[in-house]
Amino acid sequence: MTGQRCMHFKYLPMGMRVTYTSALIVLGMGYLFAMIHVFASHAGRDGNPALSVTDLIIAYSGSQSDTRLEAALKGPMSKMLPPEEMNEVIAWVRRGADKKEYESAGIQNIIQKRCTSCHSGKNPHIPDLSTFAGIEHTVEKDTGMDIFTLVRVSHIHLFGLTFIFFIVSSIFCHSYIRPLWLKCVIIAIPFVAIICDILSWYLTKIYTPFAWVVLISGAFMGLSFGIQFLTSLYQMWLYKPSQYLIDNEGAVS
Repeated sequence: MTGQRCMHFKYLPMGMRVTYTSALIVLGMGYLFAMIHVFASHAGRDGNPALSVTDLIIAYSGSQSDTRLEAALKGPMSKMLPPEEMNEVIAWVRRGADKKEYESAGIQNIIQKRCTSCHSGKNPHIPDLSTFAGIEHTVEKDTGMDIFTLVRVSHIHLFGLTFIFFIVSSIFCHSYIRPLWLKCVIIAIPFVAIICDILSWYLTKIYTPFAWVVLISGAFMGLSFGIQFLTSLYQMWLYKPSQYLIDNEGAVS
């Protein structure tokens, strides 16, 4: 019977436990930096520093009042230029984004100085701000991420997150959790959340309350990752085997 079940961490070779621990630490750092990136990319779009449902609505569905350029300046690009210069650009956009004023009022100099090092037109996935023609596209109504961008990001997230949780869950399988159904739920939650999260990006463009699903799905992914991460490390090094494990020679379901 024991050959048909996972062995608890305490009954694994030391080299395997070191390998599992190293993988968890690196993945944990990666997950932390990913969360920082998500926060930096989306927080503040509604004018408040915290990440909110409104930020997600603006990111995926667009702003009801701002152009794409204004939404970017208030959100992920807010730290890229001084507040007074940002206010000048936004005021110019709201006055009608006139080309003559763009060239005469210093707006062109601000864009060239602060933006074109990245927005030079060399990367097809980000707006080209090196010419007025490119800027004209950004002063149109903000409709959020376009479908092409969503598709590009979706397949990266589907493969990447599935790979991460497959590794973490494969390690977590060696833990002793009762009842067994709870262990299975903890393992299944992030995979369900990944699907709900990514589908909700598209649905938010149609019906904005789906932004709540994006937020809740991300929270469940983080919760599951944290439980599996901490439980695995604890049971690998600090846990004292229960009588059940001793009786079953370390076999867990």
